Amino acid sequence: MDKPLILLVDDEPHITRVVASRLEKAGFTTIEQHDGATGYDAAVEHLPAMIFVDLQMPYMNGIEMATKLRANDQTANIPIVMLTARGYMVDQPQLGATNIQRLLAKPFSARELVECARDLLGDPIEQRDAA
Repeated sequence: MDKPLILLVDDEPHITRVVASRLEKAGFTTIEQHDGATGYDAAVEHLPAMIFVDLQMPYMNGIEMATKLRANDQTANIPIVMLTARGYMVDQPQLGATNIQRLLAKPFSARELVECARDLLGDPIEQRDAA
């Protein structure tokens, strides 16, 4: 059984590297991108099982990326978790145009992201052992 692929999109490479390491230890495969435009392109190319995306990024912010992904038939149903600065609000009309399943406020722990991925995709280690 293939490991579920998770796309990480954040303009702070140290964040994606730490998160990628933790997700990979938990049984997931990851791809990292550092702005919304390249994140969108990677999502279309690789069709990940889910996406963690930062809200505030250069070239295309997280809401714009999530909206564009929702409008594309190939990527419309990929679950997205939005990472936001603490206290930053995303309004319901914005969320309604996306497939954002959850909002996580920064600072977050890598453990929170792993738990979120397991909640949305299941535990890849348990799934592999059951196969």
